[in-house]
Amino acid sequence: MDFYYHPCSAPCRSVMMTAKALGVDLNMKLLKVMDGEHLKPEFVKLNPQHCIPTLVDNGFSIWESRAILIYLVEKYGADDSLYPSDPEKKAVVNQRLYFDMGTLFQSFIEAIYPQIRSKQPADPEAMQKVDTAFGHLDTFLEDQEYVAGDCLTVADIALLASVSTFEVVDFDIAQYPNVARWYENAKEVTPGWEENWDGVQLIKKFVQKGNE
Repeated sequence: MDFYYHPCSAPCRSVMMTAKALGVDLNMKLLKVMDGEHLKPEFVKLNPQHCIPTLVDNGFSIWESRAILIYLVEKYGADDSLYPSDPEKKAVVNQRLYFDMGTLFQSFIEAIYPQIRSKQPADPEAMQKVDTAFGHLDTFLEDQEYVAGDCLTVADIALLASVSTFEVVDFDIAQYPNVARWYENAKEVTPGWEENWDGVQLIKKFVQKGNE
């Protein structure tokens, strides 16, 4: 299956880690968004929103990373451990996925991304949203090894991709002890962590180069 991606994208990296956990091989197709490759007609035909990540599986095209994660597990998972079939357990995983999309990763887009892209100083109000998001995640993880249940799920993988990306500006995760504990464990148990970290380092190099 074809996977259109860029390693600097946390949502793309969450798909890469999930595929690794499932033993699914992706035909990696690097899309240079900064060069406008996502606007080429052949890609827009696959994805009218022309965003990454985009997965094409035997002619079926799907985008939005969290939708891709669920699709991969439901189609290729040997069991339902990464995305449970039980309605209550599934609901918790879904809530964490939506929290990642609408709150935690959104706070990165609003507070951290402008610092990287435009070399803008940190906006105090936006950084407060980061603190609030991490505070909520810290609460979710009280007495919990994983973010949604008693084993690794796609919610952990999505949040791992997002949380690790905050490290490009040396964000102090240690100020949230439950998140820090979860983060260290997630790095150890999540397949594909090394590839995820390689993507984070690419962004960090870009940041450092811009500060020279």
